[in-house]
Formats: sequence, structure tokens, C-alpha cells
Amino acid sequence: NPLEIGLESVKNFSYPTIAMVNGHCFGGALNLAMCCDIRIGVDDLAIGMPPAKLGVVYPPDGIAQLVQVVGMSRARVIFFTGRTFKGEEAHEMGLVDRLVARAQLESIVYGLAEEISGNAPLALKGLKRIMNMLEQRILLEGDSRREAESLVAAALASEDVREGQMAFLEKRKPVFCGR
Repeated sequence: NPLEIGLESVKNFSYPTIAMVNGHCFGGALNLAMCCDIRIGVDDLAIGMPPAKLGVVYPPDGIAQLVQVVGMSRARVIFFTGRTFKGEEAHEMGLVDRLVARAQLESIVYGLAEEISGNAPLALKGLKRIMNMLEQRILLEGDSRREAESLVAAALASEDVREGQMAFLEKRKPVFCGR
């Protein structure tokens, strides 16, 4: 899957990565931001993970990535509600590390990147690798992973996912049937 390869490439890039969140950030875009080491966003951003509103079971690696960043309790709220978090609430939920004015976003992100890049390359690479190794402890393996992937596939083949997609396109509240 190209998306999974892209997410993994960002997550496992040798040096620290920074997500510059300039507005709306939902679903896969949020997953990509969560793969970055640091997230800086505009103070009027809107961000969320809407699969439950679409009838979708999000893939386990994406769920794990969000849990690693915001913690299990907050990840439950984010996934179970499918809510859009704006500005300060997104920051409080841990979806972004810092909020800045739109006019300052680029200069602050590039300044942070410059500050980080001034540090010892071997130290940065080593620190990032160790942090990523520590995070691997939350990923599913074996039977648990197969069961999770089965749940994702079943949801994608359901009537509810079709209803969620239609409701989204028609800008109405979905009527789910549990099938």
C-alpha cells in the first residue's frame, strides 16, 4: 500500500521530522502528521480522525501511531467521537505540539528545523532510532494483528461504510445499521 509505505518512510526517516499543519488535517493527513516527530500548527487549525463517522475501522498501525503521540485515553476520545478539534483544544489533546499565528508558521518551523539541524548528526540519528524502537512495543503482532486486520476489512466491506461515505458526500448525518 503506497500510503503505508509513505507513512513508514516518514516515521523511520533517519533524522527528526516536523509536520507543518497549515489548516485542515483529517484521517490519513493526521496519520502522516503523527508520524512526524514534532507537529507545529496554525492557531486556527481543524484536525481530527473521522473513521467512526464513516463506518471505517482504522488500521491498527495508524491507531498505534496516534496512541503513541497522545496516549490511549485521548486516542479513545479522538477515534470514538470522530470530532473535529480546533486550535487550543487540538493542542490540549496533544494533536499538535505548538500553535502559532499563520503569518509566523513557516519562520517558526524553519527556525526549529535549523536549530535541530545544528546538533550532532549521530546524536540525532541515534536518539530518533532509540525512540522509534521504544514505540515499537505498542504494535500488534501475530494473532492479534491478524484479528485487527480482519476487523478493518470487515468494516470496509460493510453497508455502514457505504452509508458513511454517502452521508459525507451528501453532507448529512449517517444512519448506521450495524451491518
